[in-house]
Amino acid sequence: MEPLDLRRLRYFVVLAEKLNFTRASEQLCIAQPALSQQIRTLEREVGARLVERHPGGCSLTAVGKVVAAKATLLLAQARAARDDIDAAARGQDGRIRLAYTRSARGGRVDALIERFRAQNPHVEVVPETGWHAPNVAGLLAGRYDAAFVRPPLDEPGIRWRLVDTEELRLALPSGHHLARVRRVSREEVAGEPAVMWPRENGPGMFDRIVAQVWPSGINLVRYEPDDEQLLRAVAAGGVVAAVPEGRAKALRLRGVVLRRLTPPIPTVDIGLAWNDRTSTPVVQRLLATLDDPGEPPSGGS
Repeated sequence: MEPLDLRRLRYFVVLAEKLNFTRASEQLCIAQPALSQQIRTLEREVGARLVERHPGGCSLTAVGKVVAAKATLLLAQARAARDDIDAAARGQDGRIRLAYTRSARGGRVDALIERFRAQNPHVEVVPETGWHAPNVAGLLAGRYDAAFVRPPLDEPGIRWRLVDTEELRLALPSGHHLARVRRVSREEVAGEPAVMWPRENGPGMFDRIVAQVWPSGINLVRYEPDDEQLLRAVAAGGVVAAVPEGRAKALRLRGVVLRRLTPPIPTVDIGLAWNDRTSTPVVQRLLATLDDPGEPPSGGS
């Protein structure tokens, strides 16, 4: 048997409710002869009589009652499926594979995602955490739908929006002589043994930090994998580090003092990136969340 036509089933369900061709055709906004023709066609498709016609209306046959019950259920399922499809097309359903960057948890990043979750309760957020370079590689490879990154970045096909701009703070051992001053100049920090994470983790951010904090060149004596380990190295003594303010405050460690640098104030950006070739409606809804009141203006390209 061929699949039954949903439109004819809808006509039949209305007729089963009204038990009158005139009233059913009025509700359906079709001519009564056209409704009668549709019901006769449905009866041929089913292979059995569905209604008994009377002078004052009609009644359902035994088969008609079964068809009416099953058709009501089937139409409800079809409407639910249509609603799910529409929600997915609008980005209100489905999932988003999202990569955080290790150096930017908390603050506006977490607030953005919490607001997105609240506005889109039927979207599943599948999070991971990595460095800038692996996050961009994941976007290019299709492993992620969106990722937080540290601009600048100029990979073809990758676009980004500015989420936040953070001030860089200088992390010093608590016993360091510069820990006694409120602001540290570039001249004072020049030549101090410094610790950084590997440049390949985020080349653009690495170069931007060095250019702003150590414009005459960095005395890099040690590498650590992430900001937490940078601060632990500082706490152990002998090295200094430049760390984004939000991450530095979230990871406050005993033995570490945070100091501001003199103007020009060094900063780093946090952006939300996506692959323009594989963008989904859910990604577009996440980007729209950035435009909510209180969010910073967009940036990048």
